[in-house]
Amino acid sequence: MRVNVISKEYPPEIYGGAGVHVSELVKALRAHIDVDVRCFGADRTEAGTTAYRAPAEFASANAAIGTLATNLAMVDDIAGADLVHSHTWYANNAGHLAGMLHGIPHVVTAHSLEPLRPWKAEQLGGGYRVSSWIEQTAYEGASAIIAVSDGMRRDILRSYPQVDPAKVVTIHNGIDLDTWRRIDDEVTVRALGIDPDRPTIVFVGRITRQKGLPYLLAAVRQLPREVQVVLIAGAPDTPEILAEVTTAVEELRTERDGIVWIDRMLNRRELSTALSAADVFVCPSVYEPLGIVNLEAMACGVAVVGTATGGIPEVVADGVTGRLVPIEQVEDGTGTPVHPQKFVNDLAETLAEVVMNPELCRTYGEAGRVRAEEHFTWGAIAEKTLALYSRLTV
Repeated sequence: MRVNVISKEYPPEIYGGAGVHVSELVKALRAHIDVDVRCFGADRTEAGTTAYRAPAEFASANAAIGTLATNLAMVDDIAGADLVHSHTWYANNAGHLAGMLHGIPHVVTAHSLEPLRPWKAEQLGGGYRVSSWIEQTAYEGASAIIAVSDGMRRDILRSYPQVDPAKVVTIHNGIDLDTWRRIDDEVTVRALGIDPDRPTIVFVGRITRQKGLPYLLAAVRQLPREVQVVLIAGAPDTPEILAEVTTAVEELRTERDGIVWIDRMLNRRELSTALSAADVFVCPSVYEPLGIVNLEAMACGVAVVGTATGGIPEVVADGVTGRLVPIEQVEDGTGTPVHPQKFVNDLAETLAEVVMNPELCRTYGEAGRVRAEEHFTWGAIAEKTLALYSRLTV
């Protein structure tokens, strides 16, 4: 079987969970079938991988139109594949058109949904309507849709009621347990500006509305003053959200010490080391289909405190591998808490309760590693994906 995997992100150009997912899934699939990767960006040297850039005449076009042009450049090259598998709206149009042109099944993996990210209109302007159209068209025409969590599956069927529920299957994200593991390296920890002797909470994520960073920064004001908060946060969606977070961090630093902001992308070893130095990993997202970063923390043996939304409750076992913070959300697609201050208060209370109890942190962290090993290996996820491919290509 020959499969073409289409993705905006692919190593070394990865900035989010979807890119991690594609990288690890391709690696696991290539042990069984032929996989050609078509991605965006600079030329790649990896065999079976081709990168594409938007044609020069689209250099000044709206970002969504440039994406569409890049997709069109891929479609002819997919000839000869038995199946095409696209990831995120950035690649969905290439998969959709290739499926029609070459008469092959098109599989979509849903990492997020445009109707549930309306703040992207800040980033794309009218291009958000284009990205939403691309996604809807691809989902309604797909041979199958993979949801990375049961929560995501429910969101797909609610957002796109024309989609046949029988086409939507849940296959969770996974984690490379050989790479993501506990690393105790005090020299690297201190070089990153982290004090290993303080109770520590770590956040890792892009600076985007869905990650809930402003709520976390508000909650930090209520934490015991000895608690250190490490923000590994970059790749802002817009100048506005960056300015909001920068102002909040600067204000916090006038009130307390121990606020560490690392705004560069850490390599995997550095990130594993930073996670391993934490007592608690926090995921305050208001929208999170699954959250690979929670699995990364669990694989490093770190307790996780996360919002009880999206796919997070399918990863974090409440009271076993960490804690879930309840949230009631406005049903307008933004994920905004109905009672923002209550969410902030509950987040602060839960974080304080866990981070100030070292034995509880150790217990949650050890259980998290076991849960990752038992439920989220890429080998098992590749097997489920291959079974779906086989059903569609008989």
